Amino acid sequence: MTSTAPAVPASIPDAAQAQRRILRVLVASQILSGAGLAAGVTVGALLAQDMLGTTSLAGLPSALFTAGSALAAITVGRISQARGRRPGLATGYLTGAIGSAGVITAAVLNNPVLLFIALFVYGAGTATNLQARYAGADLAPPGHRARAVSTVLVATTLGGVAGPNLAAPAGTLAEHLGIPHLAGLFVISGAAYALAALVLVIWLRPDPLLLARTVAQAKEADAAANPATDSGDADTGEGRTGVVLGALVMILTQLVMVAIMTMTPVHMHDHGHSTAASGLVIGIHIGAMYLPSPLTGWLVDRYGHMKIAAASGITLLAAGTFAATAPGDSVALLALALALLGLGWNFGLVSGTAIITDTVPLATRAKTQGLVDVSIAIAGATGGITSGIMVAATSYPALALTGGALSLALLPAVAATAYRR
Repeated sequence: MTSTAPAVPASIPDAAQAQRRILRVLVASQILSGAGLAAGVTVGALLAQDMLGTTSLAGLPSALFTAGSALAAITVGRISQARGRRPGLATGYLTGAIGSAGVITAAVLNNPVLLFIALFVYGAGTATNLQARYAGADLAPPGHRARAVSTVLVATTLGGVAGPNLAAPAGTLAEHLGIPHLAGLFVISGAAYALAALVLVIWLRPDPLLLARTVAQAKEADAAANPATDSGDADTGEGRTGVVLGALVMILTQLVMVAIMTMTPVHMHDHGHSTAASGLVIGIHIGAMYLPSPLTGWLVDRYGHMKIAAASGITLLAAGTFAATAPGDSVALLALALALLGLGWNFGLVSGTAIITDTVPLATRAKTQGLVDVSIAIAGATGGITSGIMVAATSYPALALTGGALSLALLPAVAATAYRR
């Protein structure tokens, strides 16, 4: 076996150079889209509670925009499979911008039905924000894929942290424009998603998925012509078991994270905290979801998928325990609980994404990734809609403890997969 990489025709752009440019463009779009997704997380439940006058359906907005993200994940995945990442991601962000405009209209008209339809459409932005992580890994070599994924994810931090903390000034701006206070963040959301789409349409060139396929085909042709040459692109996947494990890790972490996150602003509101305080806690949570990504990516590449996936379950258990035991009047302890919740989600998403990316071949990668993200979105929708019902029937601490306990299901799944290997 020789270490010499197969030759790539000069007409094909250099993959390493293209990867650096692609990551820069994805980072810029993720900063914008991070601000866009923060609106639904921060005030979606409060908007529904204000319109409906009940807490039991306060989890419905989260369920709707995560359900909408399921449909968007299929669409973005199929468009990306057929035409590349650029048209797929841009379409998703533009759809999210349209949903944001619909939420604003619903708030002005005080129409809950329109609100729920618009939130469903708005979910496309959430799905697209997550799908972008796959684009970062398309051209990355196998030993650096988790770090490439983490680079894209961490870019969401700037917009994701800033977004919720703009709740108060955005509300003031909205009132000046004749829009209800709580809908202010959706003004920012719509503009952010539209700008993210524009950035991708103009600058995401060459398309990472299409270039990755071209490079792979060139290497295969070279290997066929010169059998003594090592293609350097050996299959590092873990087979069907790896796909199932990667999906399970991301599904459980999404379910637990969305359930606890959705009801935290409502829990804080019921204990007399302001929208600004809720925005601060959610901002810290979103920061913890994305800011540790470079470290998480390095840990996954260095120590393997399994260990970090197991760490995800343990961290989510700690988050649920802290959220359940934190006094309702303590912003600091709730912020700590939500920070752990975000960190556990980050561990699960980066390790699960790396497993899926390593397992699925380029020929079907985008479509399969879209289908996996559908399962993640359905899990988020389930967590969102059941969280409000459970809190109304029991309590927020009971919800948090249940979520923490459920996350432990990751441990036997990881252990069983590691044993098979």
